[in-house]
Amino acid sequence: MSVAETSLNASLFSRLAMLLRPDWTRTVLARRIAAAGLVVLAGVAALRSNTEVDGSQVVVATRDLRPGSALTYDDVRLEKRSAATLPAGSQSDLGAVVGSTLAGPARRGEVLTDVRILGSRLAESTAGPGARIVPLHLADSALIDLVRVGDVVDVLAAPATDSPAAASISKVVATDAVVVLVSAKQELQSHDDRVVLVVLPARLANTVAGAVLGQTVTLTLH
Repeated sequence: MSVAETSLNASLFSRLAMLLRPDWTRTVLARRIAAAGLVVLAGVAALRSNTEVDGSQVVVATRDLRPGSALTYDDVRLEKRSAATLPAGSQSDLGAVVGSTLAGPARRGEVLTDVRILGSRLAESTAGPGARIVPLHLADSALIDLVRVGDVVDVLAAPATDSPAAASISKVVATDAVVVLVSAKQELQSHDDRVVLVVLPARLANTVAGAVLGQTVTLTLH
């Protein structure tokens, strides 16, 4: 056999060997791609599973709500939300919320918490354990429209009389009260029907509630 024939045969055998031998590089790459795909699918499945497991039914507003609103079943509904996104104090019982008074404005879809509703939780979160909510009827209707939820005010009282001298004997009955609700102005509603609710420590709240009876009440804003 000549040298040329030997070379030709060697080349032929080499090409046949290449065709019959698997391409290990491509095989390993394919395995890695498949493994990565399985990891991604497992992650998606786990995420969906966790969302379903961790989801909780909570009370949300069905529309924009004004402060002072007495909540009805038309104002709220239950929605399932991820537990990881829920604020502390989220409400899960429609019956416990309906009939309550909303302390501040709420947007449609907003989760309602215990401090958005008038009650002991709101008072304690504002002024500490044992705090109380005191309603005040202000003498000046213009002042009612200026006061906002969250304002810190001092409460002053004076004898209810038309005498100009009454203003000079007014006295401060509470300081650092926090406004938690200003009743909204309604059509055909008189000034006397509107109130400002403030939060004070328990002992001071009871004193103020008694001190303002039959008195002309006003506020100074900090």
